[in-house]
Amino acid sequence: MTNNLKPIRTKADYEAALGELELLWGAKSGTPKGDRLDVLATLIEVYEARHFPIEPPDPIAAIQFRMEQQGLTRKDLEPLIGTRARVAEVMNRKRSLSIEMIRRLHEKLGISAEVLIRPTRADKAA
Repeated sequence: MTNNLKPIRTKADYEAALGELELLWGAKSGTPKGDRLDVLATLIEVYEARHFPIEPPDPIAAIQFRMEQQGLTRKDLEPLIGTRARVAEVMNRKRSLSIEMIRRLHEKLGISAEVLIRPTRADKAA
């Protein structure tokens, strides 16, 4: 462990930082080792965000995830999306969400509007 911290620019830098992070894991906050752990974690986070970005889920995947979390069925989506047929079209990626649907899903299920306005995988393929 060297005293000098530097930006993580290469895969070798990244792997070395991960190794050091592992050695420091559990260091008490407010101590020199704890401070170093915090700084290393931040540097690693920045490197990972640049080199391994994670796309947000498409709207349908987000809705499905929330349904699983809350034990909801497609019937529970009808007040938010519309008729049973409309829910089926949306969930099968045959119809896009309207602005009103997005508003209701955001308000009632707490799904980020930013995620809901993204194109679905079917929209991207078209």
